[in-house]
Amino acid sequence: MLEIVALVGLVVTQPLLDVLGRSPDFFLFHRADREQVLLLVGLIAVAPTGALLLLGALTRLGGRMARSVTHTLLVGLLIAALAVQIGRHGTPLRGVPLLLVAGVVGVAAAVAHRRWRTPGRVLRVAAAGPLAFVGIFLLLSPSSVLVLPRSADGATGTAATTVHPPVVMLILDELPLVSLLGPDGRIDATRFPHFAELAAGSTWYRNATGVSGWTPYALPAMLTGRYPARDAAPHYAQYPDNLFTAFGGLYDIRAEESITRLCPPSRCEQPVSPEQGLGVLVRETRGLLGQITAPHESRIDPEDSYREQTAAEAGLDAAEPIPDDPKFRWDNLDDNQPARFTSFLAGLKPTPRPTLHFLHLLMPHSPWQFLPSGARYDGPEDLPNEGAGWVELARQRHLAQLGYTDRLIGETLRTLRATGLYDQATVVVTADHGVSFSKGYQGRGMDAIKAAPGEVAWVPLFVKTPGQRAGRVDDRNWEHVDLLPTVADEAGIRIPWRVDGRSARDTPRAAGQKHFYDRPGEPTPIPDGVPKPPPLPAVHPLVGTTVGERPSGGSARVADLAGFRAIDPDTGTLPALIWGTVPEGVPDGTLLAVAVNGRVGAVVPVVPPDPGGRRFAALLADDQLFHAGQNRLDVYQITTDGGLRLLALS
Repeated sequence: MLEIVALVGLVVTQPLLDVLGRSPDFFLFHRADREQVLLLVGLIAVAPTGALLLLGALTRLGGRMARSVTHTLLVGLLIAALAVQIGRHGTPLRGVPLLLVAGVVGVAAAVAHRRWRTPGRVLRVAAAGPLAFVGIFLLLSPSSVLVLPRSADGATGTAATTVHPPVVMLILDELPLVSLLGPDGRIDATRFPHFAELAAGSTWYRNATGVSGWTPYALPAMLTGRYPARDAAPHYAQYPDNLFTAFGGLYDIRAEESITRLCPPSRCEQPVSPEQGLGVLVRETRGLLGQITAPHESRIDPEDSYREQTAAEAGLDAAEPIPDDPKFRWDNLDDNQPARFTSFLAGLKPTPRPTLHFLHLLMPHSPWQFLPSGARYDGPEDLPNEGAGWVELARQRHLAQLGYTDRLIGETLRTLRATGLYDQATVVVTADHGVSFSKGYQGRGMDAIKAAPGEVAWVPLFVKTPGQRAGRVDDRNWEHVDLLPTVADEAGIRIPWRVDGRSARDTPRAAGQKHFYDRPGEPTPIPDGVPKPPPLPAVHPLVGTTVGERPSGGSARVADLAGFRAIDPDTGTLPALIWGTVPEGVPDGTLLAVAVNGRVGAVVPVVPPDPGGRRFAALLADDQLFHAGQNRLDVYQITTDGGLRLLALS
């Protein structure tokens, strides 16, 4: 009995538990709980041995000779099976030649076992092997966390997160790195305290660049690991190999996409559950045993099964038409992004299974309509973003909305910490591209990338790994095709397709080799090196001061004066954007001071009229200027001697 136990342990138990022990994804994919894993291990350790022992017991009915011959035959056959496994790994023999050699080894072993006592004694000592193999699986293998989860803080979901940590990805849009920087090149903690908090506990890849200034090209490159190669809609049918399909077999996916649809319905909307239950585990393990004992080459990797798409998934994913237009979801630009963010926050909770939390948030992307406090303001859609005065206003509105984005980052960090997910998770915060506010080159096309690449290409990128507490800066030459390989490495996911990017765990790419794609397949080299922040315009000394009685003279027309008559801050909307015109006799460049309730909120220049006839506009970013009820708006002309002249408003 002990000899049979030892040989079955070497032929069946050890190789099966070795492969399954290195394949926790096999159990995760089939949603196996702890009891099912333990039952499977018990069956592997007991069932084959039990069947052979029962056969040996039945031979007692035939007498001592029958029992002895049967035992010798079993020893020979098991040693021959062991020889097949050893020969396949240690020799070039395969197929019939390997079977013949294994047969000779089995016969020789049976003869030796029958003639001498030593082989039998060795096998009886080796009968302790199956217990050792089970112990290694339960205590030391990668799959052991599914049976004996390790938890220092009692958090839920530790078995899954130890194997594959939760991943939280927040992709912002149209955010240049330089907008976050202070004069010292660090995150400006005064204006953006939560981005600074994030940097203090994560790895800041300061030399990170997007690969395109257009989201339909930039975001697929980030989520596929490949440079833009063709003009295609950012749809899962056009990009079937992406973050969601790579993670979707093992990870539950909670994805909020804005203008892309890269996550197929079978992964995000109506995920198809794989076959589950002990019967499925036994069936798959039986097939694995056939591969292990076969005399020919085979892929012994049960993890690969989760990459196969079922017919149900294929039918579900093919249910909608395949779009051709890269802007096929352009209408979603006006979706309520704060509501999308609220939905994302609500899902940030530890779960028993690995989970990917993904949000592409169109912030601080235009249209700019939020103050740093989160209050909303309205403005004309045709307000210029270029030209003297207008580009400065565009930057101010961008920075104000970035201040609100900073508050959203703070809410994300607070929620992650409150739920206990922060320490467990890999957290990624980045943006797909930036935007230029350089005069004459506002935007993110080729003119802007050539004149101001530091504003268009360089984006913030923060990666916090599980358990990371100290911040650090990494200035490697990062391109955003590196995002998927890096996140996959951190999550323990293998990418089964070729990628252009490289993981941050690999050797960095050479310096100076950065590429930007205004059109797919047409890379434009851009200079390497972390950009320096442009100097912020000086704040006029009148801003924030109280204005008393001033002489009057002149006039100005201001849109929506009625909005100041009855302000209700509880609605979340303030008349914070002021625009209008002045008489033709007022020269361009004349400074106007805009005050609310007697305090100056902005100083702006008079500019040539835009197509709408407007000659000035001002953003009142400080919502403390306003109060409930009726408010007073005043516009003053700053005279050449520095005085103020109150303009009559209409």
